[in-house]
Amino acid sequence: MTTKSHDPRELFDLTGKVALITGGSRGLGREMVLAFAQNGADVVIASRKIENCEALAAEVEEKTGRRAVPVGCHVGEWRQCDALVDAAYETFGRVDVLVNNAGMSPLYPSLPEVSEDLYDKVLAVNLKGPFRLSSVIGARMAEGSGGSIINVSSVAAVAPSPIEIPYAAAKAGLNNLTLGLARTFAPRVRVNCLMPGPFLTDISKAWNLEAFQKAAETGIPLRRGGEPGEVVGAALYLASNASSYTTGAVIKIDGGVAYGPG
Repeated sequence: MTTKSHDPRELFDLTGKVALITGGSRGLGREMVLAFAQNGADVVIASRKIENCEALAAEVEEKTGRRAVPVGCHVGEWRQCDALVDAAYETFGRVDVLVNNAGMSPLYPSLPEVSEDLYDKVLAVNLKGPFRLSSVIGARMAEGSGGSIINVSSVAAVAPSPIEIPYAAAKAGLNNLTLGLARTFAPRVRVNCLMPGPFLTDISKAWNLEAFQKAAETGIPLRRGGEPGEVVGAALYLASNASSYTTGAVIKIDGGVAYGPG
């Protein structure tokens, strides 16, 4: 058995690691990109809007001195996932941490009015992309020096509302994928899942925040939405050696709103 340091400063240190974060240019993805870089990792920032990735990459390099590579990628398209993997390995020669954070949940007027195109896009971005990226990168990690895969699900996976059924089904699949991949790539690769509740990211600007806060007073035990930076602690835990004996876990970060598994 290898003796490992239990010094918290070392446990959460990502120096020398390479982290790839999809949906990394804004919201929770942006917070994880910054946190990983601040803790020593070089980062690959992927999202559909390359200009947003480029802006964050410049900010990361200025603030942290770590290398940040922006890549435009629609994770719902298989070939773009493969191109993203190629870009990461061509640049760094390795990926130590993969965060499948990209997601989408378009509104729809009713379930019968959900088009096949919308349904396919939601399943592609939220489930197909993470499957492909995890399969390819996870296999390389398992053959190499190991690594950590972090899926970003949603409490909708266990407590779906009527306005997000396709999204909730995809996220439930992502929870299941986490467990399957944890067994598939063990023991060299840890695969875990974050399951956020409502976070006050840029997406929340479209919400009726007064109504949300009123509902939160009775519907969320902590009586508020999450601040974007509150994802950092759990993300760093799963990305680093601090979680060396954690795999197949689904960790809720939801203020207590969901009482189901996870």
